[in-house]
This record gives sequence, C-alpha cells and structure tokens, in this order.
Amino acid sequence: MSRTPTGGMLLCRTEPVAARSPAHLLRVRLLLAPAGAWTVVVPEDKPWLEGGNAAEVFTGWAAALAAGTNWPVLGLWWEGGRAGFALAGGFRRTVTQEWDAAGRAAGEPDAMRTLAARLGLDPVLDLEELERLTRPDEAPGTDGAGRLRGLTALLTRAGLTLPPGLTPGEPADRLRGAARVAPDVETVEWSGWRDAVRAEFDAVDAGPMGPWVRGPKARLLGATQVAAGTPLLVWGARRHSPAWAAAGALLLTQGALVLAYDRARART
Repeated sequence: MSRTPTGGMLLCRTEPVAARSPAHLLRVRLLLAPAGAWTVVVPEDKPWLEGGNAAEVFTGWAAALAAGTNWPVLGLWWEGGRAGFALAGGFRRTVTQEWDAAGRAAGEPDAMRTLAARLGLDPVLDLEELERLTRPDEAPGTDGAGRLRGLTALLTRAGLTLPPGLTPGEPADRLRGAARVAPDVETVEWSGWRDAVRAEFDAVDAGPMGPWVRGPKARLLGATQVAAGTPLLVWGARRHSPAWAAAGALLLTQGALVLAYDRARART
C-alpha cells in the first residue's frame, strides 16, 4: 500500500434523496450512502487522473453540489501526504483548509471558525477543538490525513456517522470498496439529459427549495446560476480543469432547468 494514497469524498448535510439530483449532474459514476444526518459521496473512478489534482477536483465538486441549495457540502481530499477540505454552501464563499505532510496548517485563517458557524457547532468548545487541528504542536506527528480523521470524528456532534471503512486517508480503491458495501448505498451515474431533467424536477418538488421553483424567486435564481455558470465553464475549459468545468456546467444546467421548470409550471 502506498504511504501517500490519493482519494477523497464529499459530505453533504442532507438526505440522499436531496443529494441525488446535483450528484447526478456531475456526469460521473458515484456512490451515495447515508452517513447519519449526512450523505457521503464517493467517486467510482479516479477523476484526478484526467487532469488537475484531488484538491481541485473535490473543491470544484463541493461548490457544484452546493450551488442553489440551502445545505453545506464538505469536500475532503488527500494526496501526496497533503490533505484538506473545502466547505461550500449555496452562494456563500467557499472556504478551504489544507495541511501538509507534517500536519502544518496552510489554509484560510477563518476556515475553522466559518466551519463551526455554518454547521451550528458550539462556538466555544467545538471551535476550540477545531482550531487545535490547525496547531501542529497540539498533536505532533499527525499528518494531513490524521487531521481530517480528527475533523470527521468531531463532526459526529453535527450528526455525521460515516459507514465502516470510509475513513480519510484510505487509498481510493479501498474507499470505493467500503462504499459499495455501505448500508443503503446507491449508484448514481449520468444517463442523458432527459433523466437529468426528471431527476432535477423530482428533487425540487420534494426538497426544501420547493418555494423557489415557480415565480420571481425561481426566475432570479435560475438567471443567477446561468450567469455564474457560463463564465466558470469557459474558464475551466480554457484551463483544462475538469473539476471547475463540471462546476460551471452544473451551475449552467441547474439554472436552465429552474427557468424551464418555472416556464412549464406556469403553463399548467
């Protein structure tokens, strides 16, 4: 086994039925499984081999999955001894935190404070433990993946219960094997625009965004997503970055679907 495995996962603070539609639109084969009050998403393949790196892929995917939702997404990644996370949520700024192979923090100064606030953790006790993960002298010898394991352990207070074997720092093949046998796991993959539209409509009707599917708010949301997704898709394509191109495509698709759904509902 490699001493510096590469891998990652996405943690969505919502039920699988709500995470399924945006995950479907990433256009890659994924495994979704309940993780307590969260949903864990693991790729079947190794998307970082197509260009970019694990940090770029899972940061882009976290932003794409969270776009247009009211629940946060954590993208966890580890590669070459380094590790980190990206916290995304709706149109809020994506916040990142990174550790090197020695466990030294190299992320944004307010990352842990923002994480605690957005997840509703205790602003004193929980925040103190989160910030301890950014101080190498608090746990000497802990590498980046170890910091992520400490993070997921603390997130049990926010309702996270990862299925057995889905542990930060594991090689991608082992992670995928554990996800395949997780309780109530399901496979999500791209099967064409018609199924994508149907999945998007089902998720919108059943989810908390129901009030936004028709009327002025829906049109504003759709137009904003299209306006944000188009330049992001072009930028990602120019940089040959599949992750950011996927994020732009997802924003563009979701915006177009919201506008189409509003128009269709207006005719009924």
